Amino acid sequence: VQLQASGGGLVQAGGSLRLSCATSGRTFRSYAMGWFRQALGKEREFVAAISQSGTSADYADSVKGRFTISRDNAKNMVYLQMNSLKPEDTAVYYCAADRWGPGTAGSEYEYWGQGTQVTVSS
Repeated sequence: VQLQASGGGLVQAGGSLRLSCATSGRTFRSYAMGWFRQALGKEREFVAAISQSGTSADYADSVKGRFTISRDNAKNMVYLQMNSLKPEDTAVYYCAADRWGPGTAGSEYEYWGQGTQVTVSS
């Protein structure tokens, strides 16, 4: 499974961005998908995850109510809609695929995309 994240950029606090993750392979719907982020000088952290069918999702407390993860199995895509962005959301965001998930630990994910930078100015 190959993953390609996109959609990052510079946005003012309170603004919105939508990240996309394009995946290759016919087995996309077999994988739970997750988004993680890593801010400069900090460890990677879980953001959101969605089940293979898209019927269940999990979020980090810091983004609940502001971020929404979704997927389109017909298009092999996963999305992260980010609203009410805060400067502390600034990070490189990664999408990842988990064969058994959805998990919240990075170690559970077998495949990772290259990351897309999100910068939120105050």
